[in-house]
Amino acid sequence: MHFREDHGHHEHESYYGDRDTETLVKAMEDLVASIPRENQRLALEDKSNITKRPAPLTGGCRIEGYVRVKKVPGNLIISARSGAHSFDTSKMNMSHVINHLSFGKTISPRLLSDAKRLIPYLGRSHDRLNGRLFINHRDLDANVTIEHYLQIVKTEVATRKSSREHTLIEEYEYTAHSSLAQSIYIPVVKFHFELSPMQVLITENPKSFSHFLTNVCAIIGGVFTVAGILDSILHNTIRLMKKVELGKNF
Repeated sequence: MHFREDHGHHEHESYYGDRDTETLVKAMEDLVASIPRENQRLALEDKSNITKRPAPLTGGCRIEGYVRVKKVPGNLIISARSGAHSFDTSKMNMSHVINHLSFGKTISPRLLSDAKRLIPYLGRSHDRLNGRLFINHRDLDANVTIEHYLQIVKTEVATRKSSREHTLIEEYEYTAHSSLAQSIYIPVVKFHFELSPMQVLITENPKSFSHFLTNVCAIIGGVFTVAGILDSILHNTIRLMKKVELGKNF
C-alpha cells in the first residue's frame, strides 16, 4: 500500500500475516479506517461513469535505456524484487521479446552511409538477438530463468584519406546462446556478457597510380593475346576449308 500525506510525504505500509481473503480484507479495512473519507476518492474519479471494466488478463512492461559497463565480464539481470513484498514464483513467467540489444555507440546515419561499401566485409553476428522471441508457454513451469550468454568482439573499420588514417566505424558484434533453467528462487532474465580479448581490424588502403597503370597494361596485353589466338584459329580454319574445296590431301 502507498499513501501520500497532505505535505507530500510518501509512506509505504507492509503487511505480514495470513494471505486468505478474509484476513487481507480485514487488514485493509483497518488500514484505511483512519483516513478521512474525502481523501479516499481518486483524483481522476468520474462519478458519471459507473461501468466496471475487468482487469487485463496479461501483464508485462517495456524496458528501454542504456547501461554503462566496464570492459570486463558481467551480468545484466532483470527481476522483480522488493523488500516489502513477496512473490509467488510459480506464477511468474519471464517470457520476453528483444526488439534491440547492442553494445557500443550507435552508428550515425552519416557514418553508416560512408561505410556502405564496407558492409560486405563486416561480420554477420551484429545484434544477433534483435527481434528474437523467448516465450515460455508452459504454465506449470512458469518459474523458469531465461539466460543469454553473449560473446562480444570489437570490430574497428579504418580508412585512409589524404594519406592519413582515421577510424570510420567502431562497433561491437556479439554471438548469443540462450538457455532455460528451472529456478527455485525468483526467476529472472539474465544477460551474461564477456568481451573477447581479440579484436577485428578492417583497413582500407588506397591503391597507387602505378598499380593502376600495371592493371591497364595487363588488360591491354590480355586483349592482344586473346585477339592473336582467335586470329590464328580463324586463319587455320579458312586455310583448311580452301584445301578441302581444291580436293587436296592433307
